[in-house]
Amino acid sequence: MSKVVNPFAHRLGIIHDWRHRWFATGPKFQEYLKADILLRQFLQKELRGMYIGGIELERNDKTLRVKISTSRPGVIIGRSGEGSTKLKNKITEFLTRRKLNAPEIKLDIEEIRTPESNSAIVAYMIAEGLEKRLPFRRVLKQTVEKVMANRDVKGVRIALGGMLGGGSMSRTEELKKGRVPLQTFRSNIDYAKERANLPLGVIGIKVWIYKGEVFDRQDKDK
Repeated sequence: MSKVVNPFAHRLGIIHDWRHRWFATGPKFQEYLKADILLRQFLQKELRGMYIGGIELERNDKTLRVKISTSRPGVIIGRSGEGSTKLKNKITEFLTRRKLNAPEIKLDIEEIRTPESNSAIVAYMIAEGLEKRLPFRRVLKQTVEKVMANRDVKGVRIALGGMLGGGSMSRTEELKKGRVPLQTFRSNIDYAKERANLPLGVIGIKVWIYKGEVFDRQDKDK
């Protein structure tokens, strides 16, 4: 029987790199892993609504580098960098409160030029539309058209699950356009999950965006 695998994890070491980059052994490994999981959850909650496309963490014994990709960097940075300074202080305070090692925090904020081609931002846009009580079919159709308008995108697939349209029974709806080859290792597939919180319950959102195939340099030269 087939197994459902996360498309990002399926391609780790082939065309994708790890989102958390560090090396440790023994008790430090446990501490770093716990800190990374809690910090990622904290940042996702703290930065919700700021169109975050991805969070990456790099660390050594002295520094912790947090790399945030967003389509609205000005909202996070704030006037003359006040927002980024506040966020640094919040991260340090959060780690200290959890009794975890709080090294020097370095914050890198990158701008995403084409937000409609980033699966995490697209998933949040759908959640935002559903939370505003817009009809889910209209939200699906409009989002797919926006995503396919990008030149980089070759295909998109969006799945919703939950009590859609105010129904008394949960169900799933899906819309797909273009190609989404999930089993091809060289296919560059951006995948994200999101939750829309509605009065009747939570609606789960999954987004797959296919951006073409990735070859090594030798193949490109041919």
